[in-house]
Amino acid sequence: MNKDITNEEAIAAPYHIFRNVTQPAPAPSGPINITGILEKAGQYTTFIRLLNQTQAGNQINSQLNSSNEGMTVFAPTDNAFLNLPSGTLNHLSPQQQVQLVQYHVLPKYYTLENLQTVSNPVRTQATGQDGGLFGLNFTGQGNQVNVSTGIVDIPIYNALRKDFPLAVYQVDKVLLPLEFYQAKAPAASPPASNGTKSDTGDKKTPDAPSPANGSGKMSMEFGLVSGLWLMLCYLM
Repeated sequence: MNKDITNEEAIAAPYHIFRNVTQPAPAPSGPINITGILEKAGQYTTFIRLLNQTQAGNQINSQLNSSNEGMTVFAPTDNAFLNLPSGTLNHLSPQQQVQLVQYHVLPKYYTLENLQTVSNPVRTQATGQDGGLFGLNFTGQGNQVNVSTGIVDIPIYNALRKDFPLAVYQVDKVLLPLEFYQAKAPAASPPASNGTKSDTGDKKTPDAPSPANGSGKMSMEFGLVSGLWLMLCYLM
């Protein structure tokens, strides 16, 4: 039978009397929120705004709390956005803004050690209009890991969060997809008409159609007569 322990007995009692006392369980941490992590870290205002505007933040939170793969986010600082050429974000279409944000997200959890040995390119959450995936390339030497887009190549320094299922790494430049800068394939040329060559080097400007019913010949004859009449008048 348990009995209450007086203050005097507690002071005098050896530690082993209390070592089996059950400690309260820690409170649950709650669902992960990517914008909350970035707000706590500071200096990510622009990236947070894009996450909210494109609804990518809600998508990340939903996947984190329903997936076993985890996720990895590369968070550009406010200075990274300030260093973009003027008007870069404003010139992006709404779809490109979504692609830009999703390009900073990998649909799997990676430690820095994992990123040194991955098979490149590593797919991101971003996809093109044709369904093609946007990829990132990673290289590592020692403890240093670099990420490359084909446009931007930068080291990854600071981990804002490292625990599964979410890793968040600071990047000092915005990861601009190479796909934004690749020229679109030219539209296919219409089939060549019968009797003409398809080679653009042999193309000639088509002649204007001749007037119908002999009106062209009549106009030319009238012009010659008029010209002779004016010349005679000038000489007289």
